[in-house]
Amino acid sequence: MKKYFQAVEEYTASPTPENKTVVDQRMAEAYSKIDKAVKRDVFHRNNGARKKSRLAKALQKVAEAS
Repeated sequence: MKKYFQAVEEYTASPTPENKTVVDQRMAEAYSKIDKAVKRDVFHRNNGARKKSRLAKALQKVAEAS
């Protein structure tokens, strides 16, 4: 998740299509890791949903600003 938030910060600083691609890739990676953790009972499913919502909210906040 840290890599995702760093990518969002970079996208905020310079919203280019290349940075958007990186953000989308990092989001997919983070979602995958969260889903695997939920599947293996490391996270409760509500905790996983909350984490994914937090990721999406960070990107949405940037998208609304630009």
